[in-house]
Amino acid sequence: MKYAAVIEYIPDAEKVQSIRPRHREYLRGLKEGGRLAASGPFVDGSGALIIYEAESHEQAEQLLTEDPFHQAGVFEAWVIREWNQVM
Repeated sequence: MKYAAVIEYIPDAEKVQSIRPRHREYLRGLKEGGRLAASGPFVDGSGALIIYEAESHEQAEQLLTEDPFHQAGVFEAWVIREWNQVM
């Protein structure tokens, strides 16, 4: 199942940039392991959309909380919802 996480970042752009390499490496690992369908930041830098491949909402939440951005406090708020890809 796919789960879409709509995430808001803290307003500290310098901190976001400093942690971004570890965050992207983590996402690369998820992609290689079949746990990531898509991801990317919003153009205004306020947050991101990450679409996880997970067995349950709880597993998707775990993937989010293991992200270096979450662990460093970059993820300020988020909503995870089951997502049905049509096209």
